Amino acid sequence: MQKNRKTFNEINITPLTDIFLVLLIIMMVIAPLLDQQGLNLTVPEMVSQEQISDKETKILTVTVTDQDKYLIDGEEISAKDLAATLKSKASDYPDGMLIESGGDASHGAVVKLMDDARNSGITSISITEI
Repeated sequence: MQKNRKTFNEINITPLTDIFLVLLIIMMVIAPLLDQQGLNLTVPEMVSQEQISDKETKILTVTVTDQDKYLIDGEEISAKDLAATLKSKASDYPDGMLIESGGDASHGAVVKLMDDARNSGITSISITEI
């Protein structure tokens, strides 16, 4: 007695298609949420030196030396006193802060200064290399 069996020659791709559609929907939902992280940066406008000289600006200038020391008005400020010093000076400088960084200053020292400035209420921060 022989059983009459048909051979199975086709692959059912319906479950595979279902999985891909679910993954696609998940990616479409998650992708906009990933875009919310990061810094809000404002790109400065091009201005001439005469326009800057005409206005009375009050900008706090902080220098980060190559040895990762902080200088405000030529006076050295320790890293632990930096936040308190910036908090006390923030109201005197409404136009923001300029960070002058030495070429060999560490990234961590500049980021610490930026974090302390942001936490003390300074919203406009510019960086330049000396």
